[in-house]
Amino acid sequence: MKRPAQVLLLVLCGLGLLHVSLFTDLSLRYVKEGLRPLLVVSGVLLLALGLLDAASGLGRGRRSGRSDSGGRSDSSDHGGHDEHATDGDHATDNERTTDGEHGSQGREGHGHDHSATPRVAWLLFLPALSLLLFAPPALGAYTAARQAPTVVKEQQRFDPLPRTSPVPMTLTGFTTRVRQDHAGDIRGRVIRMTGFVTPDKRGGGWQLTRIIFSCCAADAQTVLVRVHGRPAPAADTWVAVTGTWHPGGTLGTSSAPAALDARTVERITRPVNAYTDDLPLNPTR
Repeated sequence: MKRPAQVLLLVLCGLGLLHVSLFTDLSLRYVKEGLRPLLVVSGVLLLALGLLDAASGLGRGRRSGRSDSGGRSDSSDHGGHDEHATDGDHATDNERTTDGEHGSQGREGHGHDHSATPRVAWLLFLPALSLLLFAPPALGAYTAARQAPTVVKEQQRFDPLPRTSPVPMTLTGFTTRVRQDHAGDIRGRVIRMTGFVTPDKRGGGWQLTRIIFSCCAADAQTVLVRVHGRPAPAADTWVAVTGTWHPGGTLGTSSAPAALDARTVERITRPVNAYTDDLPLNPTR
């Protein structure tokens, strides 16, 4: 890969990072919100390095052009002296050249240059162009159906639920209450949660889902709450579900299902930062 191509690759990578992190929200499909400033800084640095390398290359080209023109004029001034060189001198020079070529070929492996960049390096242009031209697909039902649900952390103490109805809750908060709150405060309470739809191939309803980034897409975790009593919307549809806990097992233990008997299911707009487990917004009346 020649220097102009390397410069172009740096510039494309820098522009791609700025495109997904500064001018659009596409970076939130890769990393969590807190890492967005680092992507912006990385894009600026790559773009600056590419432009500086291009500028230095132009400067070297101008200096080389001036040097070549000076060298040609010197050669013409001393042309008469070159014509008086003896045949013996030419023979000696040829022998030195031949010996030098054979020596360098022996040291470098029969004259092959192994310093060239391998052709596979051209594949680096594919991710650089994809950042500029293609929006990455959002993680959704396909990913959630193939991941094991996240094991919720143990919680020793639970504050009383607010007296509002419905009670806004995250999927993680609901699952933790159902399986660890021995007081059973969630029994009979109307809960409101939001997420996207994941079909349940095993039957018995469908699943309200959230995919959560701890850092980036590579460590994504899935939280699922099974929904009963309402037909499943299309996969990946974002919905707000209102209902009560679906009885089963012993409330406050791991035998209790993280499930909801739905009263209402409303379609909502996919949030900009979808890879979090946020509380639902208050329903509009």
